[in-house]
Amino acid sequence: MVSKSVPNLTVVVPVYNEAENVEKLVREIDAAVGDLSYEMNFVNDASKDETEAVLQGLKAEFPSLRVLSHRQNAGQSRAIRTGVLAAKALAIATLDGDGQNDPADIPALYAQFSREDAPENLGLVGGRRAKRKDSWAKRFGSRFGNGIRKKLLKDNADDTGCGLKVFSREAFLRLPFFDHVHRYIPALMLREGYVTEFCDVNHRHREFGVSKYTNFGRLIVSISDLRGVMWLNRRARNPEGWDEV
Repeated sequence: MVSKSVPNLTVVVPVYNEAENVEKLVREIDAAVGDLSYEMNFVNDASKDETEAVLQGLKAEFPSLRVLSHRQNAGQSRAIRTGVLAAKALAIATLDGDGQNDPADIPALYAQFSREDAPENLGLVGGRRAKRKDSWAKRFGSRFGNGIRKKLLKDNADDTGCGLKVFSREAFLRLPFFDHVHRYIPALMLREGYVTEFCDVNHRHREFGVSKYTNFGRLIVSISDLRGVMWLNRRARNPEGWDEV
C-alpha cells in the first residue's frame, strides 16, 4: 500500500555491487512493511556491476521503490545520508544491502519507535543481532570493537555494526557527518540529547557477493573515528531545548 501523501516510513538501503541480492531484498521489504504507507530508497553507491540495472527493472512492479545513484563512490555513510536527505517520511529505517539484515524485523523496530508511550525525545531504536551468522573472526572483531567503543563513549549500544535501525529523520540530520558515521549514530544521538533504545533482531548468512570490510580495515579507521567522536562529545554543550519568549 503506497500513500500519495507523506509516507509513515522510508526504508533506506545503501548498496554497492549487490546485483545478486537487491531483487530479493526489495521483495522482502515490500512483504514486511507493505501494510504501512512507505517508500524504499535504494542508494546505489556507484556500483560497478548490474545493481542499478536490476533496481531500475523493479520500479514498474514496485511503485514505492526509488533508485538514487551516486555519480562517484562515496561510502556507506554517505549513501545512507543521501537516502535520508531524499526521504519523504519523518521515520527512517535502514538496513544493509547484503541481505544479512532481515526486513521482517522492521515492523517491530518501527512499532517500538512509534508507540504512544515512547519517550518524547526518542531518536533511535537500534537492532541488536542476537545470533550473528558471521565467521568466528568477524564476530570476535565486532565484540572487541563494540566493547571498547561502548566503554569509551558510554553509548549503551552493544552492536552499532547492525545496519538495521529505525530513527527520526530530523534527529539524524542534526548529527555531524563524517565517513563511517553510521557506526556512531547511538553515541551522537545521545550527544544531541535524544534517547536511544535497542531491540533484538535476526541475522542471516550472506548468500551472494563478498563483504566490503575486513577486521583490519575496520580497526584502522575505527581508531581515528573513535578519537574524533570522543572529541565531539567533549566539546558538546546541550541547552536542553529552547523556548521562544
